[in-house]
Amino acid sequence: MTNKAVFLDRDGVINELVYHQEQEVIDSPFTPGQVKLLPGAPEAIKMLRKAGYLAVLVSNQPGIAKGHMTAEAFEKIREKLKTALSKAEASLDGEYYCFHHPEAVIKQYKAKCDCRKPASGLLLQAARDMDIDLNQSWMIGDNLSDVQAGKNAGCWTILLAKPKCEVCNLMDERNVRPHAIEANIAAAAKHILGDRASAHTEISACGNRECSPAQSIEFI
Repeated sequence: MTNKAVFLDRDGVINELVYHQEQEVIDSPFTPGQVKLLPGAPEAIKMLRKAGYLAVLVSNQPGIAKGHMTAEAFEKIREKLKTALSKAEASLDGEYYCFHHPEAVIKQYKAKCDCRKPASGLLLQAARDMDIDLNQSWMIGDNLSDVQAGKNAGCWTILLAKPKCEVCNLMDERNVRPHAIEANIAAAAKHILGDRASAHTEISACGNRECSPAQSIEFI
């Protein structure tokens, strides 16, 4: 394997999550007009690619399976994201999506697959296609399922979240810990390219004695 990569979740990492009032959920964009890049995302991608990393998107996208959008709408959203990145002079080296969901309302997408994160199928497929050394690669996501997928594949991992007791409790509950927690993709890129990346150790459980009992929290 000759290439190294930074695998990126999409929603909440590259573009903003959207509150859908009708469904009362915070989720992926359901229309192209809802696609909005997060501040610093194009610059972070450019920084990583300039440093020799492939920027590879790996994303669970069950919107079609759940009946939130059509396949045609998904493609328009994907193109809108590519166009937005291009206008900022940034680009991705690859895109890998899982369209399945175990509770899908569209029968053809109802499955327990090996590509839906926290499974590592998307990363493993990208590694085969793009000759990627997973042990020299990183996974950046805003969900512990992203962290687990990256660790399952053998990558270093960064969780985008606010470091607070609830996050630490959830990590303990699921027994999943990233190698770092950063606020956004820009900070994550600087972590990968900076001195802090040299340690390559998992973060420890929270040492704050004021931690409250684990909350019922789910990362989108």
